[in-house]
Amino acid sequence: MVTRRATARDRAAAGRAARKVAPRASHADYAPTAKRRDPIDVIEAQSATRVPELVPIRYGRMTESPFRFYRGAAAIMAMDLADTPRAGITAQLCGDAHMLNFRLLASPERNLLFDINDFDETLPGPFEWDLKRLATSLVIAGRQNGFTTRQRRSIVVSTVRSYRETVRNLAAMRNLDVWYAKVDADVVRTLFATHLHKAGRERLVRAASKARAKDNLMAFDRLTSVVDGQRRINADPPLLQPIGDLLPDVERAELEAAIRELIRGYTESLPSERRALVEQFEFVDMARKVVGVGSVGTRCWIILMLGRDERDPLLLQVKEASTSVLAEYVGPSRYDHQGQRVVAGQRMMQAAGDIFLGWQAVRGIDGGTRDFYVRQLYDWKGIAVAEQMTPEGMLRFGELCGHTLARAHARSGDRIAIAEYLGGSDVVDQAVAQFAESYADQNQRDHAALVDAVRTGRVAATSA
Repeated sequence: MVTRRATARDRAAAGRAARKVAPRASHADYAPTAKRRDPIDVIEAQSATRVPELVPIRYGRMTESPFRFYRGAAAIMAMDLADTPRAGITAQLCGDAHMLNFRLLASPERNLLFDINDFDETLPGPFEWDLKRLATSLVIAGRQNGFTTRQRRSIVVSTVRSYRETVRNLAAMRNLDVWYAKVDADVVRTLFATHLHKAGRERLVRAASKARAKDNLMAFDRLTSVVDGQRRINADPPLLQPIGDLLPDVERAELEAAIRELIRGYTESLPSERRALVEQFEFVDMARKVVGVGSVGTRCWIILMLGRDERDPLLLQVKEASTSVLAEYVGPSRYDHQGQRVVAGQRMMQAAGDIFLGWQAVRGIDGGTRDFYVRQLYDWKGIAVAEQMTPEGMLRFGELCGHTLARAHARSGDRIAIAEYLGGSDVVDQAVAQFAESYADQNQRDHAALVDAVRTGRVAATSA
């Protein structure tokens, strides 16, 4: 029996019908439920599987401000989003779509693009979860910058409107045109040219130039030096620690052998031509690196490899991939390997990705088999500085993030159903803006709870 394929009209009708399942105005609602778990218990459960001596660094970073806390609290928000209304329309989610996970990146053709960067939590799920996490991050950053309630609401409403209008535009496009859609640096400059004042435009130009300079050679010059005639990764404990400083000789040799095997095995996840490229480089050194806020404590290594000579480096980041924080609420990944889950989600959502992106599992690290994914350490990456944004600048940045998120969701989700669900009015824009303010209040309470847990000695925190 042949199953009839849903037409565009069918998909549009499904989107409109979803308004009865979750009325658009219902996305304004947020209140903690009686069954809500202690937020400190939630992040402590994550810490239980991480490198013990690094966990206090994570807590130290999260206590610095509500905004930094939010960056490390994706698991807490996933728990809370699970109790909010769902339209029932699924897309591949970033899972941690806060504003600083949108940035400038390099395409394989060496063009500078604006896209989502972090996919550690990626899974298919309710499309509105990513949108709410993005919107709330803008409110929290706006509060930190001293923006008024009115200014923050304008920023979020503009961001959600940008998402909604982009999805509606994409819904009318052909599948291939959606897949090829991207935002490059020239488009960003054009979008902002008529909205930002001169200083804002100048900052944008500087950001693009800085991103282009942030490549393998910059990382090589900054992070390595010659020691006893051999190129080695510099020590900057506890954030960057070469393997020789971490382990005695026997254990170091075992771990180095495991990582060498990881690199060999990881190339099997690459297309053949990229596998051939990696095989032209030779392993030289490795070091443990502390990264981000939410990722602190996960096992992360940087690998120094050299090609034809000393000025032909390749620096790879090998990062542990754990079960997504979304899995408890939307179901497990179709991939048993968590590194493959991350890579597949990234390839689905990004317009263009890192040519070295791949995955592999390793036995014998901290007593078990652990999943990892691999990517370049630096590759033209430019990150926004929220603290330096004016209300106007954050509004334009939010619009760009909303546009980018819509394009990413349209590659995997039913863009026609999402577009019809959102509609042409600002109902969802206003609702998500209200949700974001309410959840920013919750985030502030949770941040205060962590600060209190550190003060009372329930958890240990250190600055680094």
